[in-house]
Amino acid sequence: MDHVQPASEHDDRLTPAARMRKDYLTITKPGIIGGNVIAVLGGFFLAARGDVDPWLLIATVVGLALVIASGCAFNNVIDRDIDAMMERTRTRPLVQGRVTPAATLRFATLLGIAGFALLALFTNWVTVGLAAFGFAIYVGVYSLYMKRQSEYGTLVGSLSGAMPPVVGYCAVTGQFDGGALTLLVIFCLWQMPHSYAIAIFRLKDYQAARIPVLPVVRGIKTAKHYILGYILAFVFASLALSVAGYAGPGYFVVALVMGVYWLYLAMQGYRVHDEERWAKRVFAFSIITITALSLMMSVDASLPPATPLWTALN
Repeated sequence: MDHVQPASEHDDRLTPAARMRKDYLTITKPGIIGGNVIAVLGGFFLAARGDVDPWLLIATVVGLALVIASGCAFNNVIDRDIDAMMERTRTRPLVQGRVTPAATLRFATLLGIAGFALLALFTNWVTVGLAAFGFAIYVGVYSLYMKRQSEYGTLVGSLSGAMPPVVGYCAVTGQFDGGALTLLVIFCLWQMPHSYAIAIFRLKDYQAARIPVLPVVRGIKTAKHYILGYILAFVFASLALSVAGYAGPGYFVVALVMGVYWLYLAMQGYRVHDEERWAKRVFAFSIITITALSLMMSVDASLPPATPLWTALN
């Protein structure tokens, strides 16, 4: 999601000011921000149940988007050495020297201050605390240490990646309840096969940069086992949101269909010859799946409160 295309001839014709604006936008990884905004909206609308405070919604989305942008900018500074070794990232502004680390750090700091200020002013301290936790995990624990040192970096990083829907949910509820915990588990589990698929089809890049992701450390065959296992766990976790009554039957049906097909794609990995192509399919469908679930959480917001399925069956 954070892939940056090499500079084109059109880019070379940009004015210095336009190029600088584009470089600073690139540093924030807008693709990652966009995907996370969808997740924030899913969590927010799931908790709101149709009673939406527009100012709270705007503050939550914009505030967290700025926090995520800040984290991505800090990550650009931290990763500039390994980005230079990877084909997909060697054209990034810091690697090319178009933006300095010092300027990026100032930019990242301003984004972070603005984002946390919005969340602090318009949401609640549970929301601010969760956003700060996700930020600290991504920038401090994951980017500075785990990504370079351990195959478990992906697992630790998943905690940060799962924060957006939880932040959106808690901005409405003001508390970390069973719904927030379920969202956290769903999105953590989703991140694992999603990330392992990326690592498989970008294996040469990770090997060149000596990043110890699972497919590099234990091999692609082992990574396939983990992908299958995590997707299976994800299917059960995603369905639990309806079983517990936080989401309705529409969400349940979509989660079941998407999850089963994603599981089917994972099982195909044991029969394919082109593992890179297979991994790209698993990755692409992971994006479709989590987007569909986030949208269905939002759709359920306009419906009457759901009845826990286990209650309805009694």
